[in-house]
Amino acid sequence: MTLSLYGTSPLKRSRRTRTELEAIDTALLEWGAKNLPFTVRQAFYAMSVLYVVSKEETGYDVVQRQLLALRRAGTMPFEWIADHTRWMRKPLSHHSLEDALYYTQQTYRRSVWADSPVYVEIWLEKDALSGVLYEETRRYDVPLMVARGFSSETFIHGAAQAIEAEGKPAYLYYFGDHDPSGVEIDRKIESGIRKYAPGAEVHFQRVAVHEWQIDAWKLPTRPTKQSDSRAKNFKGDSVELDAIPPLELRRLARECITHHLDPRYLARLAQQEAQEREALGSILAQLEGN
Repeated sequence: MTLSLYGTSPLKRSRRTRTELEAIDTALLEWGAKNLPFTVRQAFYAMSVLYVVSKEETGYDVVQRQLLALRRAGTMPFEWIADHTRWMRKPLSHHSLEDALYYTQQTYRRSVWADSPVYVEIWLEKDALSGVLYEETRRYDVPLMVARGFSSETFIHGAAQAIEAEGKPAYLYYFGDHDPSGVEIDRKIESGIRKYAPGAEVHFQRVAVHEWQIDAWKLPTRPTKQSDSRAKNFKGDSVELDAIPPLELRRLARECITHHLDPRYLARLAQQEAQEREALGSILAQLEGN
């Protein structure tokens, strides 16, 4: 990406020229094409690191406005932006038996973990990033547990009961912010899981954000909110999980999952799926022929 138009320091002015806005649009499109799907906040952090916008909230506002303008203009596909925070509830229904069978054939998957000696979950603090990590959890048939901050006791209890019911060692990988509350959320989740699943073998690991990642990856920081009641025990600036680029976040999640999977097993599973989809297709053809 060419950044000569942007200079070497963040743009400070609140009102930008058409040329500056076009430069921001170009940067968003070039970065976005390589990192989709992504959240608006991830795009903001990426642009601030590239000195396209300032790292203050005014910079976020600019990125948010330009992303909206690009989508409305048809220049950027809406699918590039991950937003799983709003969704609809509706039972799955079909027009006919043939339609239901066709849907089953198209979506059929064998359970990746049914014969595995371990059970794996990915835990995520922020709902806004679920669309980013779901790219990996969906691929490997892994539950994505969205905590949405400090989870309710009911949610933790239900998760713990499901883990205990698996009857096998459980590996839980957590992704959350590095801030006064963020560093406490995973501890609360882990203690709750152990409390409500006393008979389960639980391995709980925080994957991000760590202090070493902030330094090694030069992640953009933000001032710690002193209004947070936990701020007095927290030192330094805060870093949001969104500051980690989408591709890096997905890589981290993928490595956590594939650590427990044999590539040869996945290849055999894919072959079995293909054969069973073909069998479903034959049944569908017979049904349609009658």
